[in-house]
Formats: sequence, structure tokens, C-alpha cells
Amino acid sequence: MRIASLLPSATEILFAIGAGPRVVAVTHECDFPAAARMLPVLTSSLLPPELSTQPGTAATSGQAERIDRHVRASVHGGSSLYALDAALLAQLAPDLIITQELCAVCAVSYDIVARAAKRIRGDGPAVVSLEPATLEDVFANITTVGQLADAAAGAQALVSTLREREAALRGRRAANPLPRTLLLEWTDPPMSGGHWTADLIALAGGEPVLVHPGANSQRLDWAAVAGADPDVVIVAPCGYDLVHACAAARELAGNPVWTALRAVRTGHAYAMDGNAYVNRPGPRLLDSAEIIATALAGAPAPAEAIEPVSLS
Repeated sequence: MRIASLLPSATEILFAIGAGPRVVAVTHECDFPAAARMLPVLTSSLLPPELSTQPGTAATSGQAERIDRHVRASVHGGSSLYALDAALLAQLAPDLIITQELCAVCAVSYDIVARAAKRIRGDGPAVVSLEPATLEDVFANITTVGQLADAAAGAQALVSTLREREAALRGRRAANPLPRTLLLEWTDPPMSGGHWTADLIALAGGEPVLVHPGANSQRLDWAAVAGADPDVVIVAPCGYDLVHACAAARELAGNPVWTALRAVRTGHAYAMDGNAYVNRPGPRLLDSAEIIATALAGAPAPAEAIEPVSLS
């Protein structure tokens, strides 16, 4: 079997269940595990270079607001944010393409993928769309990918391990009151945590605030953030690595609502690598919950994943 993965999360799942040798192509964002970086790349970003948040690129002033404006204009105008190398896809002739329809901003359009698949010789590859909305859905997707990739045993073993870690986290949760925790998936404008975010916060031992469980992230008013006044704030912008997340959090220092928040004033505000962890619905969501749990407990967390945000 030959598999083309058009999702970083699917790539992580495939390698984690032992199907990595069957993956023949990935996206430009598939950076984990390291072996995935050696594979042919089928996609590219159409964002202007100065707006790139890829690891190794510089964070620039006002980047979050400018990206938001560009993305909204592109989506409104019906333009894709990604390019697909249809010729390379046809040359590689995969039997299975894994993609998504969940978010027009997160990956190449499903319609573009479907059209490209029809041009591949023979009956064309199977095109499967993964649409997880909760942590439980992610577990189900791992099982599904295992069945599709002829790696059911590896998928079962992975899910079993993840559920053991989930149970361990639930067993460590402190008694009430739980710290009221806000996770921002964007900073300018502020946007709520959607889909599985509430699951991660609850699993980590927090009480999610201003979230949209099982649904898309939503724009928030700063007045609502001020009214919620959470105990802990985590800034984990979608697609941002830790360097860019820290830069976005630092820019909030000029916002009086942000600086007045209890979490910020008491040293319980953090910037987190959203791209590698929170935003990617694959096996590392359990890493995300464990990292958040460490932060909520006030213990030292992995420096490569999360950093405290100060007022200075």
C-alpha cells in the first residue's frame, strides 16, 4: 500500500502505528517524526513569505492581525491557502490519500484533493477525510487509519497506551476548585479554543472557560475575556511554534485588558507551541494534556513546549 498524507496529524498517526514505511508523500508542515521530513512534499503555503510562521522564520510585529486579515480575505474570495502538486501526486500514484474537510484554514481544500485524485490512472486512490471534533474522535481516527493502512494491531496498541496515559492524568487531577483556564487559539483577534481543547484542559485538571467544545474556534471580545478573568491563560495560536507563540503573547503587553487579567498579574500566563501540540489532532494531544497539567500544577514544564509570559 502507498499512502499520501495531507495532514500532519495523519502523518504522526501513520508513523506511530507502524505504517510509516507505506507513506510515500506528506505536506510541507509534516515535521514529526523526523523520518517524515525525508519524504516528497505535496503542498506549499500560499501565504506571503513575511507572514510565514514555519519554524526557523522570524516573528514580526502585528503578524497575527495581518495573517487573520489575509486568511479572511482569501476564504471570503474563495481562494485556497495552500497549493497541491497534482503532477507529483499523480506520479507517486498512492492507493490512499488521507485529508480533511474540518477546516479550510488548516490544510489544502478537500475539493482540490478530490479533483487531483480523479486524474490518477486507473480507478484512482481512495480519499479519506478525517474530521475529529473531540479527543474521543481522535482515538477513533487512529483506529480507522490503522484499518485503512493495514496496521490495525499497531493502532490498537497506540490507543491502548494513550488511554493509559489519559487514565493516569484523570487520576492525578486535584479536587475542586479547579483552576479556570482559558486557552487562546489566536491573539489578534482573540479566538477561543475549539474542538478537543476543552477535553485537554479538563483532562489536565482545569476548568475550561470561553471554549467551544466539538466546534470551530470562535472570535472572542476582549470584554468577555475580562469578564471571565481566568486563573490561568495559555496562548497557543494555531500553526505557531513556541517562538512565534511567545512573540504573539509579548505583543499583548500593550493591551490593558490582558495586563489586568488575574492570570497575567499572578504569573499564570503561558505561551505554548500550538503547532506541535494543541492544534494537531494526533497522538501528541496526550503530550499536550500532560504539558498543560504540569503548568496548572505550577511545576516546571518542558522548555521546548511552553514558557511563562511575564508583564515585563
